[in-house]
Amino acid sequence: MKKSSIGIGKPTKREAEILQFAREYRQENGFSPSLVEIAKFFKRSVPTIHQHVYSLRSKNLLLVDKGKKRSINALHNHRVPEVMIPLMGIISAGGPIEAIRDPKPIEVPRSMLSLGHDYYALKVSGLSMIEEGISDGDIVVVRDQQSVDDGEKAVAYMPDRNEVTLKKIYREKDRIKLVPANQTMKPFYESNVVIQGKVVGVLRKEF
Repeated sequence: MKKSSIGIGKPTKREAEILQFAREYRQENGFSPSLVEIAKFFKRSVPTIHQHVYSLRSKNLLLVDKGKKRSINALHNHRVPEVMIPLMGIISAGGPIEAIRDPKPIEVPRSMLSLGHDYYALKVSGLSMIEEGISDGDIVVVRDQQSVDDGEKAVAYMPDRNEVTLKKIYREKDRIKLVPANQTMKPFYESNVVIQGKVVGVLRKEF
C-alpha cells in the first residue's frame, strides 16, 4: 500500500480498528493493550495481530518499543478519515447478487463503521430505494449481521426465490413484509427470509 508524501500510510479496515481499540484501551486503562488482549478482542490469533501491528508500524501509524511490555502506542495526533472495505457485487430489486470479478477495496468514511463488526459494499441497480436516498449506481455500506429491527434497511435473501433484495424489513405474525422506498412499487411478503446485513451508509460515487 502506498504511503503519503509525509510518510504515513493508509490502514486497512482491520488495522484502523486495531488503532481505535489501542487508543480507547489506553484512555480507559492508562496503559496500552498487549498483543494477547488485542487478539482476544478481535478473536484472532496472536501471530495475525502481530502482522497487523508490524504493518501499522511500517505505515507510521503506531509506535512499539522493543523489549517492553504493553508498548503499543497508537499515534493520537493522526486521524484516519477513511478505511477500506470490499465491494462484493451488484444488488438489484430482485435476483442473485451479481458478483464482481476481481472485487477491489473501496474507501468509506470511518464514521460509518464501528469496532467488532465486518462490513462490505454493494453497488445498487434500480430505483426501489430511491426515497431513502439510494439511487441507481450508488454504493451501500453493509454491516454483516443476521437480524435488523423493523423499518431498517437490509440485504435480504429469499431462498424460495433464490433472490437477494435491498428493502426495509417488517416482521408480521408468520411472514416478513419487504417494503421498497418508492411509491410506485408495492410491498410484498415472504415467509422465508434470511437477513445478510444492515445498510449503514450510502456512497454516491462512481467505482
